[in-house]
Amino acid sequence: MHARRRTTVLAASLVAVLAAGPLAAPAFATPAPAPASASAHPANALDVEALSAALTGLPDQDATAALVRVGGTDGTWRGSAGVRDLPSAAPADADARFRAGSTTKVVTAAAVLRLAAERRVDLDRPVQRYLPGLLGGKFRPITVRQLLNHTSGIPAGDGLGDSFEEVYAHRFDTLPPRQVVASAAAKGPEFRPGERQHYLNINYTILGLLIEKVTGRSYASEATRLVLAPAGMKDTYFPGADPRIAGPHNRGYQAVRKADGTTELVDVTEWNQADRFAAGDMISTTADLERLLTSLFRGRIVPGPQLREMFTVPAHIDGATYSAGLQRFVYEGKVYWLKSGGRYGYNALIAGTRNLGRTLVYSVNSTDAKGEGMNAVAQRIAMAALK
Repeated sequence: MHARRRTTVLAASLVAVLAAGPLAAPAFATPAPAPASASAHPANALDVEALSAALTGLPDQDATAALVRVGGTDGTWRGSAGVRDLPSAAPADADARFRAGSTTKVVTAAAVLRLAAERRVDLDRPVQRYLPGLLGGKFRPITVRQLLNHTSGIPAGDGLGDSFEEVYAHRFDTLPPRQVVASAAAKGPEFRPGERQHYLNINYTILGLLIEKVTGRSYASEATRLVLAPAGMKDTYFPGADPRIAGPHNRGYQAVRKADGTTELVDVTEWNQADRFAAGDMISTTADLERLLTSLFRGRIVPGPQLREMFTVPAHIDGATYSAGLQRFVYEGKVYWLKSGGRYGYNALIAGTRNLGRTLVYSVNSTDAKGEGMNAVAQRIAMAALK
């Protein structure tokens, strides 16, 4: 395949799989770009020049900062670019904490599978048996496995608004997870369990409640005990209703179109993520997410029989790509297992081949992290790392 054709195919595939970026490039004056900083261990398999180029020019209209770690047996590379915040234009902190979004689901899935290995959870048992009355009589029995692989048929729960303006106005409000589930249950099933696959946060919100019911302890404490601690993720935590990011962090911004047609960058760093719960409220670092990826794939967190669930996509459902906590992505015969995440101001990704020959972790401070397309900076990073 010619290089141009290969790049086009990869870009289209990535957009389809990792869509979480800006709808359009906003117009605004950027401060002077901070130079990218990077270190590399020479390895023929890695295109270091392409990786460095992917971070060139930050901050720009698409992102204010980016942190990248490429690893595996093919070689390693580390890079960071952009600014810590726009007013000071100080260089981005390469070790900063950030909102990891839906990469939280990897931790939640691993915690449930650990409990399954301990025989405290049966993946084939209906969740209604563990959480009676949670969904009501409209729903057929839904197994724990169907929650894990997004084949439950439970519709999305309600949030605190539909537009950015609405949710931003309520960014310090607390929306309890059970209230989110109640709003989903009131709508009735979207389809019969196991009939289709529809990726939704609600499945993992319920899994978080399941973890709490089975263990008698909070989701945060059990996810830490079962997953974060074994993986050595000392800089990762679950903020709950605290809107702040504790410790060093690069600030996040959202591009907002004003009535006069200009674009304003709104600081969205402080935000109560309680409604994301076990589906997406984790705060982490690129180093910790890399530890999660490698520890998990090496079988150090979830035992082998249960770990297979994370690398098994429902075979009977056309177009299914999600397993328990991960997503299968194939490019030129090579299979990557990944999970992306997006909260306002922040996009994150973990990805790797099953044998850990190549791994990628990034955090991109996207200016439209909840948009419909893939962020341009994130796309450049992924294309450079996976080609």
